[in-house]
Amino acid sequence: MLDGYTAEILARVQFAFTVSFHIIFPAFSIGLASFLAVLNALWLWKREETYLKLFNYWKKIFAVAFGMGVVSGIVMSYQIGTNWSVFSDKAGPVVGPLMAYEVLSAFFLEAGFLGIMLFGRKRVGDGLHMFATALVALGTLASATWILSVNSWMQTPAGFGINDVGQFVPEDWWAIVFNPSFPYRLVHMVLAAYLTTALVVGAVGGLHLLRDHADRAARRMFSMAMWMLLLVTPLQILAGDMHGLNTLEHQPAKVMAMEGHYDSHPDGAPLILFGIPNPEEKRIDYAIQIPKLSSLILKHDLNAPLDGLDTIPDEDEPPVAIVFWSFRIMIALGFAMLGLGLWAALARLRGRLYDSPLLHRLALLMGPTGFVAVLAGWITTEVGRQPFTVYGLLRTSDSLAPVEAPAVATSLIAFIVVYFFVFGAGTWYILAMMRKPVVDRALEDERDDAQDDGPVLAVGAEAAHRGKPKES
Repeated sequence: MLDGYTAEILARVQFAFTVSFHIIFPAFSIGLASFLAVLNALWLWKREETYLKLFNYWKKIFAVAFGMGVVSGIVMSYQIGTNWSVFSDKAGPVVGPLMAYEVLSAFFLEAGFLGIMLFGRKRVGDGLHMFATALVALGTLASATWILSVNSWMQTPAGFGINDVGQFVPEDWWAIVFNPSFPYRLVHMVLAAYLTTALVVGAVGGLHLLRDHADRAARRMFSMAMWMLLLVTPLQILAGDMHGLNTLEHQPAKVMAMEGHYDSHPDGAPLILFGIPNPEEKRIDYAIQIPKLSSLILKHDLNAPLDGLDTIPDEDEPPVAIVFWSFRIMIALGFAMLGLGLWAALARLRGRLYDSPLLHRLALLMGPTGFVAVLAGWITTEVGRQPFTVYGLLRTSDSLAPVEAPAVATSLIAFIVVYFFVFGAGTWYILAMMRKPVVDRALEDERDDAQDDGPVLAVGAEAAHRGKPKES
């Protein structure tokens, strides 16, 4: 089935497949951890039962998503060593410590306090429980910080030297961690995670409002989600614009591919809204474009010149079609999120936020779009970096391990089968939990708490504890 593909292509497809599965779980858990911290804080402040019910509802969903993210991340770590061992050898002195810092600080922080957050409220008290919940949220953000530092260094390498055997070696850790693209990528990714979570929470709230528009918990989660969309989406659009300007400075070929600019434009470049990239003829067929708008966006000057891919050697060009379309999918979904937030704001002003079935259906339909936008953004970033793993310095073709194509194909097929069964079952379980009303979940939690008033005892000790004779 995969005959005819080189080991490099198969290894790239395999990594793309596994990282695509992985990235959707951290994108959700980063935002959901912060949402849980906010819900818990509101419960402690206002003592309104709805916030506690929502916290108990979403914490179980978070636990499953967190576990799936951990498992899928471990697979990627091994894959770097098996399929990309040359990259590991050459970039390891820089990339390895950063990934170790993520595990030793961020992941241990999350995992260490996760049990207290999930099960410890009655054991440690509200104050320490809130502290643990906040640290779990902080741990997810710290994890994203380290991972994005690694990825950003690969995009805009800085603070390194090259030793006698061709390895990248650290010379300035501050420059490595805080490389030129890192702040923009971090803000863009964290905001994307918050929007992804807001869309999921809004979809679940919309689903339950369609069933019962008087559901108090559904009203509260839907309202909070719509506020998040309204406030954060404009910030994300601004952050994306700043990220694009940074990319133009450090990775111009990627921006050329995103914009579809095969040719240079000395007197102002058009913004191509839609079209069909034609790599053979190096043009965009059937282009729908607005004259000079790209120059205005990227240079803030209608007549500013912009270079095209005709200034880039053919062997250094990224795959234009993939980058061109993934970028447009991300942008289109971003404006759709803004539209949903504005519609919800208008409905709120009219007193119809909880009584608008069409709005609730749209929120339900938009639920998965945060994940799609995150994947489209990742594809734009990573495919746009090609043909390099360390931009401008280490080619992807030179990063591959000495593996044969049939071996990579076999492991790729195995990954596809296992992932769809394991993570398909996990996703189905998460969706099943989301379909349950908050009240039902809260009653389950109350029953669990009623059965959990003391330490777990062995069978004989439990019988003695209850004053009953021990049965043989």
